[in-house]
Amino acid sequence: MTTSVYQELKLQIVDFLGLSKDAIHIHIGLIAFVLAVAIWKKGKVTPICLVPVLLVAFGMESMDLYDDYNSVGYFRWSNSIHDILNTTIWPILMLALVKVKLSIQNK
Repeated sequence: MTTSVYQELKLQIVDFLGLSKDAIHIHIGLIAFVLAVAIWKKGKVTPICLVPVLLVAFGMESMDLYDDYNSVGYFRWSNSIHDILNTTIWPILMLALVKVKLSIQNK
């Protein structure tokens, strides 16, 4: 069983940062969200700011699924769902909190 370049890069990042893979997914999701808010929407939190987060999450998981199929012969869907949730949960919650705060302020 060979390791892909993508998987090798992930392992190097985990070793370098000293964080778990779950923590790295959470950080990547938050970084994508904050950059989208800061650069793309100039500080305004809108649902469109989730697009880069979702693209990153599904992009990473599509590569993981491809590697899973090539290395173990099947897709590990539960791992991918877990990673997608880790990557997207905090940006989604932050957007929801902003929406709740705005709806309270407008009453």
